[in-house]
This record gives sequence, C-alpha cells and structure tokens, in this order.
Amino acid sequence: MCSLIVIITILFSSVNNFVVYQDTVWYTESGNAEFTSSVPLHTFTGTSSNLTGLLDFEENVIDFYLDLQTIKTGNSRRDRDMYRTLDIDVYPFAEFTGRITSQINPDSEIPQSVTVTGEFTVHGVTNQIEVEGLIYKEGSAYLLEADWVLLISDYEIEPPGILFYRVRDEIEVHISAEMQPVEREALQ
Repeated sequence: MCSLIVIITILFSSVNNFVVYQDTVWYTESGNAEFTSSVPLHTFTGTSSNLTGLLDFEENVIDFYLDLQTIKTGNSRRDRDMYRTLDIDVYPFAEFTGRITSQINPDSEIPQSVTVTGEFTVHGVTNQIEVEGLIYKEGSAYLLEADWVLLISDYEIEPPGILFYRVRDEIEVHISAEMQPVEREALQ
C-alpha cells in the first residue's frame, strides 16, 4: 500500500510539472550580453543589459535577441564606429534561435551543462552554431549563462581598423540572463 502511494505521488508530481511547463514560458528583457574584441595591444568590451530572451520547455525553444544600439564600450567614438560597421540602421538586431540538444532536468537547482544548437543572425547573415552553457533553477526563475566565439568574417562584417591595425576576427561573446516565469498567453 505504501508503495502504491509513493507511485501515485510521483505520477501526480510529473503531471503537475507538465501542466506548469505547458502553460508557462520563461522570459527576460534585462539579460546581459558582453562582446570582447581586440586590436594589437588593446582589448575592449561592449556590454548591454537589454538582452531579451525566451525559454520554452514545452516547445524546446530558446530565443534571444539584442538591439545592437544598446551595446556600449565606454568610448562614444568606438561605439559610433561599431554601429557603422554593423550597419545597425539596416540590421538593428542580433538574434539566436535554437533548441536544447542536451539532456537536462528542468527541476534541478544544481547548475547543469547545456548544449543549444540553432541559428545566430547578425548583419543580415545567419549561421548555424552550437553553444555550450549552464542552466539552473533558482526559485521559480531559471538562470542561464553561455559563452562562445564568433568570427565577424562569417557574418560578412569587415573588421574596422586604422592603418595596419585591424580589429581581430574573433569576438568572444558572453550572455547571462535570469528568466522569469510568464503565462504563455501573455506573450502572444
């Protein structure tokens, strides 16, 4: 009899979790994005706290986008040159849309490695990428972190420079976001 009660409790918990994931997505408009690049003898980082993201366990979708004009490097001239190089008047956003391809436990409060595969678009060019990161639950929120390297030449971006000095082709990207639960219908 005791075993039957345990099994029923486990099944009911699983059904309850499915209902929660079915009606809920996790969302942010205040995630952080950092882009680090360098020229000979100097490294600089552009940051934004306007990363918008969606995590949907039912559909297995993860989507982030960033208004590129919100990236600031601490130098207004460098920012202006960066915006011109990225053609933000024509291509104002960078976006990643993908799926979680690794096995994770959405209920775990222990940080878990996660692999996401999808499409990253910037400067009007889309490439398939795979990103490694961490995900963990904290209360009702999910915390996400990821790092990857992109080559600006893969996105048809001409590295800016002066004389013989050019910005390196490799840009290190770091994102972090606290995703809060939202009713699925509220975002439609």
